[in-house]
Amino acid sequence: MFNPLNISAEELLRESRKLEEKLAAGLKTLPQLAEATVHYGATRKEEVWRDGKVVLYRFVGEKKPTRKTPLLIVYALVNRPYMVDLQADRSLVRGLLERGQDVYLLDWGYPDRSDRFLEIGDYLHRFIDGAVEHLKSAHGVDAPNILGICQGGAFSLCYAALRPWQVRNLITMVTPVDFHTPDNMLGNWCRELDVDLFVDTLGNVPAELMNASYLMLKPFRLNLQKYVGLIDILDDGQALQDFLRMEKWIFDSPNLAGEAFRQFIKDFYQKNALVKGGLKIDGEAVDLGLVSMPVLNIYAEQDHLVPPAASKALKDLVGTRDYTELSFRGGHIGIYVSSRAQREVPAAIDQWLAQRSR
Repeated sequence: MFNPLNISAEELLRESRKLEEKLAAGLKTLPQLAEATVHYGATRKEEVWRDGKVVLYRFVGEKKPTRKTPLLIVYALVNRPYMVDLQADRSLVRGLLERGQDVYLLDWGYPDRSDRFLEIGDYLHRFIDGAVEHLKSAHGVDAPNILGICQGGAFSLCYAALRPWQVRNLITMVTPVDFHTPDNMLGNWCRELDVDLFVDTLGNVPAELMNASYLMLKPFRLNLQKYVGLIDILDDGQALQDFLRMEKWIFDSPNLAGEAFRQFIKDFYQKNALVKGGLKIDGEAVDLGLVSMPVLNIYAEQDHLVPPAASKALKDLVGTRDYTELSFRGGHIGIYVSSRAQREVPAAIDQWLAQRSR
C-alpha cells in the first residue's frame, strides 16, 4: 500500500478522533465566550487633549507615577494603537506604569474623506507638536520623553530632527530607517508602486487593502497555518479568547489619509530619504544628524515587517553620542505581547530612562 507519509491506520484513527473531540469542544466553548472587546485596551485612560479625531490619552495605573517626565507613545497610522495595551497580561503600557512611568498615547482615530489631504507635516507639526505642548504645560517640563513605534518611530525621528528641543529622550521601537535593505519585502514591493495613480484613484487608502498586503508577506502562515492551529485551542476558552482578541486588532484598521500615504511611499520607501537625504516636511529639511538627544533603538530579531538591518541603520545617522541598541528575540508583534516581552521590554525602557533622568 502506498503510504508516503508513513502513517499507520491506528495513528490516522487517533488523529481523526482527536480532531472530532476538538471540534465538538469548540461548539461548546465558542458560544460561551464574551466578545473580544479590546477597542479601548486593558488599562483605564483619560482623554486630556484633542485636535479633531486625534486624541491624547493619559493612562491611569494602580499607583501614582513616580517619574517626573511624561512618556508619550507615538504609534503607526496603519493599525490601532491598543496593541501596546492589548490585555492585562500582555501590555507594554501596564509594564511601564508598574515601574512608575507617566504614560500617554496619541490615538490617530479613523480618518475619513475630510482627512484626505492631511500630510505628514500635519501629523508632526500639528498633532505630535500639539500633544508635546500640552505635556510641557501640564507637567511643567521643558520636553517629554517620546516612544515612537514602527511608522510612529519614523515620524518621531523626523520630529526630533526638526524640533530637537521638544524631545528629552527618544525611544524607537521596531522602527524602519533604511527602507532599501535587501530583506525588506514590503520595501521592494512599494518601490515599483505608481503611488500617484493609486492615491488619485482611491483618495484615502482602504484598510482592507493594507491588511491584505501585510498578510501576503507571509501568505501561508498568516492566511492558513494560524487557522489550522486554531483547532488545537478550541477546548481552551482563555487561549481562544486571546486568539480572537488578536484577530480583532489585526482587522480593526483605519483607512489612511491619501496625501500622507503618497508622501510616505515616495519619500521613505521609494527615495529612502531618511538615509540618502533630501527629505523635506513642510519645506523643512529633515537631517537625522540633528537628533541630539539620547536615543534607545529597540528592534526585533525575527521582524518580517521591519528587518533588523532596516532599524539598525539609525546608529550611523543620528547626531547624538548617547545611542543605545537593544535587540529582542521575537517578531514585530511579539515585542508587544509575548511573555518574554513583558519581562524584558518595559524594564529595559524604564532603566534606560532612569539613567538619563535629572
